[in-house]
This record gives sequence, C-alpha cells and structure tokens, in this order.
Amino acid sequence: PARAPAAAEIERVIRACGAHLLRAYAKNGFIPTYAAFNLIGDADMGGRELLMALTGLNSRGYKNSTLLFNLARIYIAHSPARALINPPWRGIAEPMWQPMQIRHRSAYYDAFFTEALLSFVETGLASGAETSAARGAIADMVDFCLRISAEEVPSHDGSTVNVITALAPLPHPRFSRFFAQIKQDLGFGIYVPDCDTTACSFSAATQAGSDHPILKQPLLDFYRGYQVRSGANEPRVTVPLNDNIDYQGGVVTWIDNLAGDRPYGNDLDPTLNLDILEVSFRNLKRWRILETPQRLETVQRIIDFQRRLVESGAFRKPRSHIYYLPELYCAYFGRCYAAFIALPSAAQRVIDPSGVFAMIRAQVLLYVQQELIAHEMNAFDAALALMALAHLGAEVATFTPALHCIVASFGEGGRRSPYKAYEWNKMKTPTRILVGGPEVTSAFVLMALALARRAMTRS
Repeated sequence: PARAPAAAEIERVIRACGAHLLRAYAKNGFIPTYAAFNLIGDADMGGRELLMALTGLNSRGYKNSTLLFNLARIYIAHSPARALINPPWRGIAEPMWQPMQIRHRSAYYDAFFTEALLSFVETGLASGAETSAARGAIADMVDFCLRISAEEVPSHDGSTVNVITALAPLPHPRFSRFFAQIKQDLGFGIYVPDCDTTACSFSAATQAGSDHPILKQPLLDFYRGYQVRSGANEPRVTVPLNDNIDYQGGVVTWIDNLAGDRPYGNDLDPTLNLDILEVSFRNLKRWRILETPQRLETVQRIIDFQRRLVESGAFRKPRSHIYYLPELYCAYFGRCYAAFIALPSAAQRVIDPSGVFAMIRAQVLLYVQQELIAHEMNAFDAALALMALAHLGAEVATFTPALHCIVASFGEGGRRSPYKAYEWNKMKTPTRILVGGPEVTSAFVLMALALARRAMTRS
C-alpha cells in the first residue's frame, strides 16, 4: 500500500503488545522465553562443521548430543516426516512450531524485556496501572540480572570481576524438573557466563537508571582478555563455524568460571560485539573510556572488526552469525548506532575518526530497503526491519511495508497473544536450537512501533 497504517492502528498494536507482556509477567512472575530443537538442523552445518564441533567442544555430553542430533537429521531430511517437522513458512525468521518447547528464564531475556517495557512506558500509551506494573517488573528484572545472575570470574590480569551468567542456578531458570534432567544428561549441567548476557544486562540496567555498584566495573578491561588478536588470544575460537569472517578485534562468547570450566569451547558472533559497543557508549563517562587509551583501543578494534564484516558483505549471510539472523544484526546495529550518535560530536570523532559507523549505516539501510522489506516478510522480520530503519534515521516513507505487515498480522497468535512465536536467536550446535516466544515477538513489535511512531510524529 502507498500509505502507512493510521496512527490509531499503530497505537492499538502497541497497547496490545504492552498488555501482553504485563499479563505474562503477572501470570508467571517473569516474562518467559522458549527454546526448541529444530530436528532438521542448520543449513550451514555440514560435515566439516560437524567435525569442528566434535573437536572444539569441551563437554563429552555435548559432543555426544551433537553427534546424535546430526545422525538423526539425515533420516528426517530424507523421509516424509520432514514435511511435518519442518513445513515451509513466510519470511526469514522461523516460526517455533515444534511441540516440545522449553520455557525458561535468563538474565539475557530479562534485559531484553526490560528495554521493551521501558519503551512501552515512554510511549505514554500505557495506563496508570500499566505504568506502575511495568516499573515494578523492570525493577524486578534488573535485580534478577545484576544480583541473582551475577557470578564472579577470573580476569586476564589476575583480578576477579562480576559478570552475568547465562543461566542462573536452579530454581531461578524456572525449568520443569523433567527438562532439568534432560539438560543434565545432554551435557548442559554447567552453564558458564557469557559476554553478551553481561553486556545486555549492564545496558538495560543503565537505561533503567540503576545505581548498582556492579555497573562501575569498566567491562572493557575484562573484555580485552577475550578479544581476538594475533598471538596468545588467537586460539580462543575453538568452534569456528563462521570462519568465513575475520575474527581479529572481535570478542568471543563464553567466559571461563572460577573453576576454569568452558564446557562449550568458544565461538564469536558479530551481533554480540555490537552489544559490547552499545553498552560501552552508554557508560562512556562512567568507565572513562576516552581518558583510558587501552579501553579506547579495545572499542576501536571491535569497530574495525565490524568494518571488515560489513565491507565484505558477510553480515548479510546467515553463515556469518552463530546466535542471530542477519536481520537481527541490522536491528541491533540500529540500537548500537542510536547510542553512538547520542554521544557528543567530539566523542564520536575520537571513537570513530574514519567514519566507520556512517559506512555501516549506509550498507545496513541498503540491505534492509532493497532485500529485507522488498520480499515476503512475517511480523517478526518486519519488526526487526522497522527497528533498523527507525534507529538509523531512514525516511518515514520507507516504514510503510513493515508497518503494514505488522498491522495485517495482528491477531495471528490467536486468543493468547497478538503474534506467533518466531526464532529470535539460535544455537548452531548441537543441531539448531531456536529461542523465542510469543512474548518476544510482542516485545520486538512494541519497540519497533514505538520507534516508528516517534519518527512519524516528528516528521
């Protein structure tokens, strides 16, 4: 359609998605996320990648499950069951239609839902009761991230640092007893902290106005020890499933705990590195990044890693990403870019003297406008595209396809939710674990529409 949906339609969807998140929190005591195994596996996982996983993973149980899942893939892919297990769908993000879905709670998701509820409150569309409920949920989720999920780990300089664990110990993840045993049997008994959960938790807490002492830690000093550079740090990537990209300057995913456990080996994801940049920009003064040459260099090496990724065009390819989809990279670059341009112009010039952010912005906009929204989309794809367009300052006229897809898909989730569950992130090993849920879709739609509504109002 030539025109965007009416403002009233957009606001109706925002209110419905915000109400959905608050209902889920009131019902469960947290906002759930779900994980499901895709038995067909990942298109990027061939024999070479299987050998990488079997030699690079550090858990025998994880290796065994990797082998078994990949053997199962062969029989499923060549049988009539494939059409039932993996039917076709519209768009890029895959619907989570598997019957075996595992509900759980993690600091990473609580940080994400914190940002979504902050966005809902900022729209002014929440009622007084909803605003109060949202603020209570935000305070609880920030506490879950910074206190309950905090874990002390060794740093490369011999000190210890508090980071955020990917999965807090039982009973906090809210797993069923049945799945907790399966998780143990598959080799997931120890779940170490990770750099992404730490960055997103610190960012969400900062946005929520938290003054927790953990936020005073300059994370860049710690991340520097996990940054890939020629020499001692180069072998840190032990499961290089996306070795089509140059890892130099990137920060790996998993953090060794105090006991020295690293059950998954290590990998490197580009979107994770955007999250590290984003939290660094939000804490630029607190961590004295411009005044500390070592911290500034760590940031600039991550920016150079992103420059090479985008200049090569590799950011467009699913194979380049371990935990995310290309369109989610675009949405999260928009989030990172918004934090960057909120800095004083003098700080921007020091951080990025050669204009890498402007170059990446242009390339991401080109991909979103000419590929992502130019073909078929589902509501999840449309929300990610809209987040990228709005954050990157695209013309509001370009919002129209994504807006119409979101509004037209409203109600697809049936009586329980406004939208269906789609994959938000994935784990390429052992086969492909999809993570998402109807609440996740509502959160992304809410944030995307809030950004678009603000841009359209200004326009």
